[in-house]
Amino acid sequence: MHASGKSAISSSAFDWSASPLGEPDRWPATLRLAADLLLNTPLPMLLVWGRGTTVVFNAAYAALAGPAYGRVPGGNVPPVMPPPLAAAGDALQQAWDGEPVLAAGRTLAFAGGGIPAGALFDLYFTPVRGDDGAVQGIVCTLAAAEQPLAPPQEETSGPLRILVVEDNVDSQYLVCEMLRAFGHEADGVGHPNDALALLAQHTYDVLFTDVSLPGMSGVDLARKAVTEPRAGSPAPEVIFASGYGDTLLRHVEFPYVSLQKPYELDQLQGALDKVARQVSARA
Repeated sequence: MHASGKSAISSSAFDWSASPLGEPDRWPATLRLAADLLLNTPLPMLLVWGRGTTVVFNAAYAALAGPAYGRVPGGNVPPVMPPPLAAAGDALQQAWDGEPVLAAGRTLAFAGGGIPAGALFDLYFTPVRGDDGAVQGIVCTLAAAEQPLAPPQEETSGPLRILVVEDNVDSQYLVCEMLRAFGHEADGVGHPNDALALLAQHTYDVLFTDVSLPGMSGVDLARKAVTEPRAGSPAPEVIFASGYGDTLLRHVEFPYVSLQKPYELDQLQGALDKVARQVSARA
């Protein structure tokens, strides 16, 4: 969020070369205009560009969502669906169909964002059209909604020690930060050999691994972890994350929980709750 008196921000002030959007001087005029408006607006805003769900966000959204969602201004396809898009998929689809939509009173949950659990927001979805009139992107603006009385909170599971194996460094950081925000301990590595070394040295409750990894599949890594656990320690529970669905998991012979990328925060929490019950049952 920008204080009064500060200079306006241009999208060209950021390095976008590593993002799917590429350099700003090659952007369509509508993308450049939408991004500049977003970056200079004090309300939390997201810009979804293209059906590949490339997301740009401003400083106000970054402050709301917390450090796990990366640095402003984004410009990447997130491994976890941003809460406003996950909570209002129906409204997002209407906006893609060309209709401005208000999704009122939607419950959003951010990992580590410093807002109360179950906070309500009004979400304003606005289509962004190109020169040909086709919808090229969607702007989502967040505004705090009237909050109802908080219901009694359910008892949550205890902290888990989790080993995250993800070769994409940004995704690895994001997942570890979310797990820590949920109150768990998380170590992250990018290669199966590093994971095996840590599994031999430490006891982990959960192995959270991508299915597609360099040198060894996540399935083979999990199989080693389950069948050859550290001496004197129980085998870890397994959570698979995959962008390919369960196709590669059809012949897995040990228990696991799977998440389809991009997954939502409540899906991640559900997977953690399930493995936490399994860990408690064996204690």
